[in-house]
Parts: sequence; structure tokens; C-alpha cells
Amino acid sequence: MTYLDRISVDPDICHGMPCIAGTRIPVSVILDNLSEGVSQEEILKSYPSLHPEDISAALAYAALLARECHIIIE
Repeated sequence: MTYLDRISVDPDICHGMPCIAGTRIPVSVILDNLSEGVSQEEILKSYPSLHPEDISAALAYAALLARECHIIIE
């Protein structure tokens, strides 16, 4: 099992947004929290169905996307 196995995309769940498998928690929610300085411990407390591996999976997914897209910042 890899971290990306913890991510699911289903058009019937959260409008097809990437979510943590078995939940309706979008990957973007985890990333938004981390970018705002929320600790992993606080995220896990706020979302009891998450596991530490889910946060790692969200970061791995973001890293994969960052390698695939080029964003021009002016």
C-alpha cells in the first residue's frame, strides 16, 4: 500500500474532489490547515476519522501535483 492508496476520487463524493479514502474529507482541507500552521495533532483532533498516514498521503498527493503542473507567478 502506498500513500496514494489513501486518496480517492469519486464523482459521487464531494463533487469528485480528491478525498481521504473512506471519508468525505477533501485533501484540500488538510492542505489548507497545514498551510495555515495548524499542527498535525490539531488536525487529527478536529477530524477523528483521520490517521497520521492520511496527512502524509495528502502531502504526497500535493507533491505529485506540484511536479505535474507549472504555475507562473508574477
